[in-house]
Amino acid sequence: MKGPAGNPAGPFPVLADVTYDVDVAVIGAGQAGLSAGYFLRRSGLDFVMFDHAPRPGGAWQHRWPTLTLGRAHNIHDLPGMALGEHEPWRPASEVVSEYFARYEAAFGLDVRRPVEVSRVSDRADGRLLVETSGGQYAARALINATGTWDRPFWPYYPGMETFRGRHLHTANYRGPQEFAGKRVVVVGGGASAVQALLEIAEVAAATTWVTRRPPVWREGPFDQERGREAVARVEERVRRGLPPASVVSATGLLLTDEVRAARESGVLRRLPVFARVNPGGVEWADGSAVEADVILWATGFRAALDHLAPLRLRGPGGGIVMDGTRVAADPRIHLLGYGPSASTIGANRAGRGAVRAVARLLTGPGTAGNGPREKIVTAV
Repeated sequence: MKGPAGNPAGPFPVLADVTYDVDVAVIGAGQAGLSAGYFLRRSGLDFVMFDHAPRPGGAWQHRWPTLTLGRAHNIHDLPGMALGEHEPWRPASEVVSEYFARYEAAFGLDVRRPVEVSRVSDRADGRLLVETSGGQYAARALINATGTWDRPFWPYYPGMETFRGRHLHTANYRGPQEFAGKRVVVVGGGASAVQALLEIAEVAAATTWVTRRPPVWREGPFDQERGREAVARVEERVRRGLPPASVVSATGLLLTDEVRAARESGVLRRLPVFARVNPGGVEWADGSAVEADVILWATGFRAALDHLAPLRLRGPGGGIVMDGTRVAADPRIHLLGYGPSASTIGANRAGRGAVRAVARLLTGPGTAGNGPREKIVTAV
């Protein structure tokens, strides 16, 4: 009977006083993590997958119910199984969660959930110690696909703490109904800000849209060539060790018929970001102000990498120097959902590339290969 890894022989009791040995640990089972799992299954490497959510779906399971499949931004097929046709009026959270669940079952991806990964550190034998709520694992390589959803970014503006209304991040946005009759300021220049504005404007007393930079609108289909160009721009930053820029800064905003109508009606009239927040709303340096009951912060997310802190991967500027998906300073570690693979455009290619690199590292000349081995390697 094999240990709690990629090809289990059945239910396996996780023991608190042992460390389990695997070739590869995958943290996260969103699109990038599942893509990695697919290629790991084909590689023959022994692997284990962790996800802290209670069910399949990645970050999609947390999207607001009014974000329908027809409004969702580019859901790409996972390798080996297409999403297929679905009713455009269905919530994207439901459709994608069902798709991911089918995918895990079809390819035998034994995702351990809900499991929290608290810490990854170096062992004296050159392996990585992965400490989780479901036991400890010694891994020869790590594919981290935790994405960004768990790290909503809240910028600070003077006076935020004095606001008498409600601060809300899009991570906790659940649809427009709670904004009926309210004055709403939406902060942020990404697709989530636009989608929320289109919904909220239909029920709110007033909406105001502010962004740090003027939005860049994109005409026409987002084809493979445009996708490659966007990925290359983001990748160039992380190769230099800079923190990743937002994906929308490289892709632009899709100019649909609905968006055109909203621009013509004034809903998407953009203002530069305010200088401060006051008790009743927001105000600019010239003294102009807007009253608000709610400030919706559509200000994006940051990479969820706190569990990797013991490895000291970040440089002085806060970024991690990357070579594709591989951490440049440590070939054992691949980051999916960081930089160019943070979008569905790059997730599948990143999963394939990471697994190829890991397989070369673990099965190349001078390595122990991926043959059978004892699964319980260390008593605590």
